[in-house]
Amino acid sequence: MAAKRILMIVGDYVEDYEAMVPYQCLLAVGHQVDVVCPGKRKGTTVRTAIHDFDGAQTYSEKPGHQFHITASFDAVNPDDYDALVIPGGRAPEYVRLNERVLEIVRSFSSAGKPIAAICHGLQVLAAAGVLEGRSVTAYPAVAPEVRAAGGSYVEVPIDGAHVDGNLVTAPAWPAHPAWLREFLRVLGTEIRP
Repeated sequence: MAAKRILMIVGDYVEDYEAMVPYQCLLAVGHQVDVVCPGKRKGTTVRTAIHDFDGAQTYSEKPGHQFHITASFDAVNPDDYDALVIPGGRAPEYVRLNERVLEIVRSFSSAGKPIAAICHGLQVLAAAGVLEGRSVTAYPAVAPEVRAAGGSYVEVPIDGAHVDGNLVTAPAWPAHPAWLREFLRVLGTEIRP
């Protein structure tokens, strides 16, 4: 297996598990992951939030960790990467307002490169206009945005994932085993017992 170079776009209050777990998993299987955030340089951090499902009508939010930025956003060239990861949390609602973020997403999409998005990360894909005619899943509250962007929202269990070609999506962090397994498959990563 050839190691892949993967770009992850985050922002303050990205969902802790949805950034930390994929980052560590992808490193563990030998891939390189560059974590970037608009307006931040390599060596800085973003704050994360832990979202939990504890019986309320929606998720609760607790303080997470400081998550390290490993590359400078201004230096990102999508041509240098094999795949893109967009975690959820509150970060997608404002990073999607950054035109350069949207250009990066469009570049990955038009090249047919693997894109993994989870939870509210689909807000970024919707804002970039890359969901037309595609089927995806997301946190259920994002379904109206998926549909407004021309995509088909697929309801899956909270621990499920959905694949449409190069697009691998999931509703929230309980789906990590399924989401990451499918993303690794789309990447062509072989994991041997």
